[in-house]
Amino acid sequence: MVEDDVLVAEVVRSGLVESRHRGSVVVLSADGSVAAEAGRTQQPMYPRSANKPAQAAAMLRLGITLDGELLALAAASHSGEAFHVAGVRRILETVGLPESALRNTPDWPLDTESRDALIRHGGKPAAITANCSGKHAAMLATCVVNGWPVDGYLHQTHPVQEAIRAAVGDLAGEPVAHGGVDGCGAPLFALTLTGLARMFRAMALAGAGTAERRTVEAIQSHPEYTSGTTRDEARLIRAVPGLFGKGGAEAVYAVAFDDGRSVALKIDDGGSRARPVVMAAVLRELGVDGPALDELISAPVLGAGRPVGEIRPAATLVDQVRAGVSAAHA
Repeated sequence: MVEDDVLVAEVVRSGLVESRHRGSVVVLSADGSVAAEAGRTQQPMYPRSANKPAQAAAMLRLGITLDGELLALAAASHSGEAFHVAGVRRILETVGLPESALRNTPDWPLDTESRDALIRHGGKPAAITANCSGKHAAMLATCVVNGWPVDGYLHQTHPVQEAIRAAVGDLAGEPVAHGGVDGCGAPLFALTLTGLARMFRAMALAGAGTAERRTVEAIQSHPEYTSGTTRDEARLIRAVPGLFGKGGAEAVYAVAFDDGRSVALKIDDGGSRARPVVMAAVLRELGVDGPALDELISAPVLGAGRPVGEIRPAATLVDQVRAGVSAAHA
């Protein structure tokens, strides 16, 4: 077990390393063993929205009937594009609830064009345009299906939240270490980084027709509903067959392959700019290749609107992951 975070990414401007990101990474082999790890992989942390696929699967277990793009939206941190907002309304309509039932924090769309269009039309931050509204609509639908009160659905002791907490711990193979409140107001359940990787692995390997496997397939088939049309998570899922993944606030990211291999990472300072770069570097060491990975593994640093540097994975991290993966396959 590694106990200290490590250098995972560097920001280079005009040939000089300007900033550094430290963090933690864990890679699980198909059999569930740890192939490589760096940093604080056994310390509880908040997965934030990386928990959402498990939360969506928990709600399927509880009887909601979502599928396809609406199930992907239930696991989403969406961009607030028009099709996202329409999808949230469709989820609410399935159980006869109005938009006003949503209790997540109002916010602007994450998508710049959608936000600007809303502003031009005199709109304001709203619960339905906030990135967590799909999850909240699914929570409300779960309450209706089970005859639970919709009032107070965000309380830690509400039946829907207790069931979600139990499912998260079950899939992670460890008890939830701590409870908190997410930015959207919903309960938040802390896991170790290794537990998060186990959770994604368990979902990827779940049997056909199970709540977990249905959620994985919905995200794989409709990644733009779980994130957005221009987001890096959707680009990665579309480019890599047999992979699903989900990012979270404070630079958390987890992915798993259909064969059970999984990766979870956390950038220590919460800097989201390093998150896709580090994930792409780890996936390359697992044998993933292609143009999409080439684009993600180095993000441009701009000066006067043109590239003058890059955000790149730290060589020491790449070497550490490569050594671990090689040893695991020896």
